[in-house]
Amino acid sequence: MPVQPRENCFTVDEYHQLVERGFLSEDSPVELIEGEVVRMSPIGSRHAGVVNRSTMYLNRLLADVVVVSVQNPIRLSDVSEPQPDISLLRPREDFYSDSHPGPGDVLVVIEVADESLRFDRKVKLPLYARAGIPQVWLIDLQKNVVEIHSKPRSGRYQMSVSLKRGDGLVIPELADFSFKVENLLG
Repeated sequence: MPVQPRENCFTVDEYHQLVERGFLSEDSPVELIEGEVVRMSPIGSRHAGVVNRSTMYLNRLLADVVVVSVQNPIRLSDVSEPQPDISLLRPREDFYSDSHPGPGDVLVVIEVADESLRFDRKVKLPLYARAGIPQVWLIDLQKNVVEIHSKPRSGRYQMSVSLKRGDGLVIPELADFSFKVENLLG
């Protein structure tokens, strides 16, 4: 399952040229992972609902302190530009219109997973950890929990905790804001 970089892989710039030349559209359900153009899992109704609910809630709670980015790219390296379901980004005057955010711009990545759960755990979590993303929240729709992965080191998150409805969530850099798991899951 883990995507291994190949000798003839795409760079982020080459990936963008595929769109410019019409081989891919901006709406193509793909992302660049370790140099490979990877098809994203289809988004089911529950997945879409959780993304919508979470986005609305996080925008209401954090609109003045972060940019809530929905299904937009993060440039992690020269060969990886995933599109997480939600990213909480440091504010920037241009709202990231001049360039995609990089790892240093990201406070939290949120991935909503149902059919993509194995891929998110085996491929995306290590990718985010290698890039130094401080926290990933993996919303597991199969178990109705939010897994918090933090303290990236050596390509792995050193801490993981699973939270259920009734449990509280805090973003370390935004400790003044806390909320419950059900605010995301419904």
